[in-house]
Parts: sequence; C-alpha cells; structure tokens
Amino acid sequence: MNEPANVVPGRREAPVEVHRLTPLAPVPSAPVVPVQPGTIPAVTSIVLPDGRVVTGYSLEPAKPEPVTVKPHVSRAAVNIALGGIGFAAICGGLFLLTAFITALTALITQLIVLAAVIFGGWIAVQVFGASGHRSGTTVNIRKAVFKRNHFHH
Repeated sequence: MNEPANVVPGRREAPVEVHRLTPLAPVPSAPVVPVQPGTIPAVTSIVLPDGRVVTGYSLEPAKPEPVTVKPHVSRAAVNIALGGIGFAAICGGLFLLTAFITALTALITQLIVLAAVIFGGWIAVQVFGASGHRSGTTVNIRKAVFKRNHFHH
C-alpha cells in the first residue's frame, strides 16, 4: 500500500545499472605564472550575523568597457539591402515556377503520347484483328478476272 503513485502494483522493475566515472590521467599544463596586482589590496574583515569573521582582500569589481555608440545606418543603405534580398527571393521563386511549368508540360506530353499509343493499339486491333464477321464481299482472287482495268466476277 505504501508504493509510489507511478509504480504499477505487481510489476517488477529492471535492476538499475550504476556507471562509475573513471578519472583521467592529469594532463600537463603550462605553468601558472602569478600576476602581481598594481597595488597591494587592503585586507578586510567582515563579521557575519552568526559571529564568524571572514578575512580577505577587498577587490574592486571588474568594470566593463563602456558601450560604444554604433554608427547610424542610412535609410538608403537599408532599402538597398532589403531590395537586394527581395530581388533574390523573386528570382528564386521565378526559377521554381519555370521548373514547375516545365515538369508539368513534360507530364502532359507523356500522357498524350500514352493515350495515342493505347488508342492506336485499339484501332490496330480493330482493323487487323480476326473477327467472326466481316462486312463487304469476299472475293476469291484466283477466279477473278480483270478486263480493261475492271474487275469481273
């Protein structure tokens, strides 16, 4: 009953695998050269509220360098830069549009050729295919006689 809320009752958890850090061998570094301050700072003692005394050097906080004023950028320069970016975007868009139109034209051409091949095949089967009935007159060519460029049966 005293199980945590996120544990399913009756389910055993897998054992936890513990990884221990392996210390690395020390890497030889350049020798530390002590830097002497320009002046010797004064020793200061501070009494904490619980009565302990902390003694140490009082150091001046590091002063950041003053912020330099950025030069003013002219409106014309900003407009030229934005115009160049817009021109590049339009050129890229037109290139993609032409590529799309070219691909669409190729697809339509292939579909027309496919339809012509299928329809042509169907026509060829209708013309040259063996069918059970044929219209017209069947003539035995061996008995036919041609006289004066006329066919006589």
